[in-house]
Amino acid sequence: MPSTKNQFKTIDEYISTFPENVQKILENLRDVIKKAAPQAEETINYQIPTFRLNGNLVHFAAYKNHIGFYPTPSGIEHFKDELSAYEVAKGSVKFPLNKPIPYDLIRNIVEFRVKENLKKK
Repeated sequence: MPSTKNQFKTIDEYISTFPENVQKILENLRDVIKKAAPQAEETINYQIPTFRLNGNLVHFAAYKNHIGFYPTPSGIEHFKDELSAYEVAKGSVKFPLNKPIPYDLIRNIVEFRVKENLKKK
């Protein structure tokens, strides 16, 4: 896990601070998000990878035992049944590193968030 003292400028910088196995998961997650939201802009916000499209779309981060995925409260609420196997909070979900990451579900959540944010125009 990177030090909170790091000031990341890019998602590549952020990902590079993790062990190789976690880097692979983060790259896969990034690719899923990019494919589901090709018009979204990559940035760092709150010192974690962020995708923006008419405002914040989703964020993600790696921790010692899980990947944090932050699709806003509406993304969590809309997919609450599919996310019931995971630890969730108002706007976040934890995907344990010792279990397969549900990339298809993540794609569906991102696509939902894209539709939501495009309505903001």
